[in-house]
Amino acid sequence: MRFPLTIRLDQSDAQIFDKAAEPGEPSVPGAFAFAGRDPEGLSTKDKFALRSAWLGTHSFGFSTLVEVREIEEAAFFETVERLARYFVESLGAPDLAAALPVAREECDEAAALCTHPIHSLLAVERDFNDAGELIERFRVVQPSRATDHAKIWSIEADAEDGTPDR
Repeated sequence: MRFPLTIRLDQSDAQIFDKAAEPGEPSVPGAFAFAGRDPEGLSTKDKFALRSAWLGTHSFGFSTLVEVREIEEAAFFETVERLARYFVESLGAPDLAAALPVAREECDEAAALCTHPIHSLLAVERDFNDAGELIERFRVVQPSRATDHAKIWSIEADAEDGTPDR
């Protein structure tokens, strides 16, 4: 099955979030991590996370981008369980039995976002509408590839024996 996994293209996530998600860990959009918190009272780093970050389900750190990847069914159910435990231990869910269906729904929704080709990058953008409701938008990040780019290396034959130079 397809699921979003954290990808780190550079070290910016480690600088812009209090805790950065680790590359390769399953991630969910994670807006629920800010439920019940006053957006105006958030730190600058938390505001950035609220507006544009995915939540890693191992470290419970944040990432700017995720990659559509294949995961095993067992990894999916492990992610559901980890998320349910996070709901109990960090967000006040009454018990695991109550948290599991909510965690499953979050993971199902994350998987449903992965309709794009494998290795596609996904980003999330959040903002508040006029009624104060949090609105999420997801987008595919397309690489910018020039069709007329210059080649930066080549293999040339050695003048003496015709073998490639090393």
